[in-house]
This record gives sequence, C-alpha cells and structure tokens, in this order.
Amino acid sequence: MTSDTAALTRGSLLYVEDDPDIAAMTIEVLSDAYEVDHATDGEQGLALALRRRYDVMVVDRRLPGMDGVAFIRAVRTAHITTPILMLTALGTVDDRVSGLDGGANDYLVKPFDYDELLARLRALRRAFRADAERRRLGEWMFAPQSQALYDPSGFRIALTATESALLELLTDSPDHVFSRDEILAAVFAPGDTKSSVDTYVHYVRRKSEPDIIETVRARGYRAGSPA
Repeated sequence: MTSDTAALTRGSLLYVEDDPDIAAMTIEVLSDAYEVDHATDGEQGLALALRRRYDVMVVDRRLPGMDGVAFIRAVRTAHITTPILMLTALGTVDDRVSGLDGGANDYLVKPFDYDELLARLRALRRAFRADAERRRLGEWMFAPQSQALYDPSGFRIALTATESALLELLTDSPDHVFSRDEILAAVFAPGDTKSSVDTYVHYVRRKSEPDIIETVRARGYRAGSPA
C-alpha cells in the first residue's frame, strides 16, 4: 500500500468502465488501494452492486445499454448509499448536474490525474464514514465524534463530554428506556448521584429542545424524536 493510501484501510471498489485501455490502466492504479471488481456495462455493474457491499464506486458516464446516470439511479432506488464518483468526458454544467442529481457524490472529468482520483475517493470515504457515525434524533442530528448536535437548519451546538456521553448512550439503543441507575453507571463518575442524571438531561434539553430526550414516567429516559 502506498503512503498516499495509508490513511485509509484497503477497501472494496466497484469500477464500471467499458473502454478496455482506460480500464486496464485505472485498475492497475486503483489496485494499490482497493480490491477492485470491474464491470464493462451498467447491467453487469448493477448486478454486482446488488450482490456485494462496496466501500466506493467509480462509474463512467457513457456506458453501453444502461448509462452511468441510469446505473446510479438504479443503485439509489435499491437504497444502496455507497459513495459514487462519476467519470465523464462531458464537462458541461448540465452533464455534471444530471450526474449529481442522479445520485452521484462527486464527478471527475476525463482525462483525469490518477492522484486526484485517489484523493477524491479518500475524501468520499471519509465523508461517508463521518455521515454514517451521525445519529438522527427526529429532525436533529447527533455527531458523537465531534460532540455536537445539529438542529434542523444545520446549526451546530457544541456539547460537553458528559452531555455527549449521555446522548451517545441513549442513541446506542434508541428504543430502550434507561433507568437513572443505568445512566449513572454508564456515564457518570463514581460518587455522582441520580440528581446528576437529571441535571445533565436538563442541560441537553436547554441547549436543544425538551423533546430531544424523552422522559418515561417512573422508568427513566430514552432518545426522543423532536421535530
């Protein structure tokens, strides 16, 4: 593995390209960082995408039969959220827009530099991982790694370590009602009391809104679904 790809572990990649010369060169480069499955048309690519989970996909815009945009739409219709980079020889705004509107996450115009292709794929995987780690609370979003809440407009609200740990516990099992004793043992330091649980629930609600954490009478708390 090269130093350029050391930041991310070796991943799986679906590459859909019908030009044999371009495909051969690109696969050679991609294989340094990825286990590559190659499809020569959209139908074959879709069959692979439906059968196996990939970390990222690279898809040519112009393919025989099912073209790249149709392929991506079919993948998204199947609720496959894998990040997709579209390769296109057409650099017009309309072409780029149609690809992105079809469900592509990024595009690269041919001819392209292989270092840029690898960099864009790394960026897509980082962004996808970050998104996957976010947890939805109704119309709100909780990001445990960055200890932040995002309101429905996207405004970022910083949380303390304890506030974040409380929400992380609740969102780990969103249907479970956590007693104060459970929360106390999982989140707080020895010697803290049950009143600390109520205090931090209040802090989180005050920073966001009351429904972010639901009170279940006589039982405890669970993750809410605020509008």
